[in-house]
Amino acid sequence: MAQTEHFIAPPRSLGQTLAAPFKAVGHFLIVLAESGPRMKQIERLNATSDEQLAALGKTREGEIRRIFGARLYI
Repeated sequence: MAQTEHFIAPPRSLGQTLAAPFKAVGHFLIVLAESGPRMKQIERLNATSDEQLAALGKTREGEIRRIFGARLYI
C-alpha cells in the first residue's frame, strides 16, 4: 500500500494576507510591460554589440531614443 503525505501550508500573517493583492497587481504590471513590443526591441538591442551598432552607423543612445521616442528623457 502506498503512503501519502499531506502538505499543510504554514499560516500566513495578516501583513502577508493584506499585501497579496498588491503583489499580484505589481506582478501583473511587470508581466504586461515585459511583453510589450518596446521590451522586445530593447532585448534585441541588448543582444547587439557596440561594434555591430557602429557598423550600421547607429549608437546605443540613438536607438533607445528611437525605440522610446518622446516617452523617455535621457
